Amino acid sequence: MSNNTILKLIELAGYKHRMTGHGCRGIASTILHEQGYDHQHIELQLAHTERNEVSAAYNHALYLPQRTKMMQDWSHFIEKLMG
Repeated sequence: MSNNTILKLIELAGYKHRMTGHGCRGIASTILHEQGYDHQHIELQLAHTERNEVSAAYNHALYLPQRTKMMQDWSHFIEKLMG
């Protein structure tokens, strides 16, 4: 997904010039951490790569079941916010 797509969504939501794509990602990361989700799962969901080259070379796990649950819970969280 392009940066322009994200910016257009932010504009359509009424937050043009008040929010950025990185701001949305930062909010999501913060809330998910506060809700107790595993740091590694959050980082993978945000498409961040492992900084430790040794760990990156050996661990190729995707944690799809855990991330799927986390994203479903995130969806429910957003739905509750929207009332």
